[in-house]
Amino acid sequence: MSDNKNKDTEKLHEQATDAPEIRDVMDDSTDDTETADITENEAEGLMQEVQRLSEALEKEKKDYLFLRADFDNYRKRTLRDREDLVRNAGEKVLKGLLPIIDDFERGLAATKDTEDASAVREGMELIYNKLVKYLADNGVKPIESTGADFDPDLHEAIATIPAPSDDLKGKVVDTTTRGYMINDKVLRHAKVAVGE
Repeated sequence: MSDNKNKDTEKLHEQATDAPEIRDVMDDSTDDTETADITENEAEGLMQEVQRLSEALEKEKKDYLFLRADFDNYRKRTLRDREDLVRNAGEKVLKGLLPIIDDFERGLAATKDTEDASAVREGMELIYNKLVKYLADNGVKPIESTGADFDPDLHEAIATIPAPSDDLKGKVVDTTTRGYMINDKVLRHAKVAVGE
């Protein structure tokens, strides 16, 4: 009898699995377990990926903050260096003028009681030559203007006078104040009278 019972159960099972509605339910339950397994595995993988990306983001944030701080320090240092340069730029030039002032002081002290004008003139010429040499060593050179063509980039016309000869028309006839250049840049324009 138990054989018959087993056979009946098997028949019922076969009939149930052959029915389309039951087969769909059985397939759905099988798929749900596989889907649940895939979802769990994917969820675990996604969580690991999120964790990895979070750590990478934190590292990038730290690197960015360090880089920003380094740049800010660099900017402050260059501003400070530039301020120091501007503040002390004239120091070298002025320091070079001090020996010339010393020479003037010695010359004034030496000529205090002298009546010899030629000795005073000779001392002044020595100091003048020393000053001109110092300026030339620092890139300052005079602009030669008397007899040259008038050039508004180098000369400042303060007067026009009748030219003594036709070849001096449009040329510098007289220089009232000498001009100077520093490294091919006009430091001071020459004040000149131009022939017309």
